[in-house]
Amino acid sequence: MSTNSVYKLHNLTQTYNDRTVLNIERLNIFAGEILAIVGPSGAGKSTLLRHLNFLERPASGSLKFEAFHLNGEGVPLNLRRKITTVFQNPVLLTRSVADNVAYGLKLRGKSGDQVKQIVDDALDLVGLNNLTHTGARTLSGGEAQRVALARALVIQPAVLLLDEPTANLDPYNVKLIENIITQVNREQGTTIVIVTHNIFQAKRLAHRTALLLEGRLVEIAETNTFFSNPSDSRTKAFIHGEMVY
Repeated sequence: MSTNSVYKLHNLTQTYNDRTVLNIERLNIFAGEILAIVGPSGAGKSTLLRHLNFLERPASGSLKFEAFHLNGEGVPLNLRRKITTVFQNPVLLTRSVADNVAYGLKLRGKSGDQVKQIVDDALDLVGLNNLTHTGARTLSGGEAQRVALARALVIQPAVLLLDEPTANLDPYNVKLIENIITQVNREQGTTIVIVTHNIFQAKRLAHRTALLLEGRLVEIAETNTFFSNPSDSRTKAFIHGEMVY
């Protein structure tokens, strides 16, 4: 994990109908790290993830990605293409598994045997190379999530954002997806931010873990420290399963 920040957020806020749902005083995300963001429902975790992918503009404050400062101008396409998100409930095209995985590559002008090889490698990585020609809408939940992950990985993003990627999946698929996340981070140096309700998943995967409550960053620390010696009483209560709001 690098000490170079790929993201820098400062006094970033978001409001909906005059209600502040996100208020991040300061957050740096390091290149090549796996950062887990935990917290109860409604804490602002998914909203933060949408900001990291430029899907929303903050009401105030600053967001810097690499050397780019988000302002009133649009985000350049070449920067947008460095970031991709896998959502909890992925939407797949009514095409084959292979066509779904190839979609982003074709948008980038790739074609032919080059695309086929990349797609085959991605499906092999997620353990679905036996379903290449299967209709994506016929897949189980775990298979569909792995197709969505393969579709994200074929474009070799610098940043992979994961929003509850294993929610409601069986232990077999959870383990597969977690292994893929670890492998991609280790071998490709991909920066990964994962939003999860599963604190055990955060412990297994993340280099650092952050607790978000009511849109505010309560604590962020190396994962071992976060769970074994939290500095904030709310963090301690949360990791022990107490109701924290």
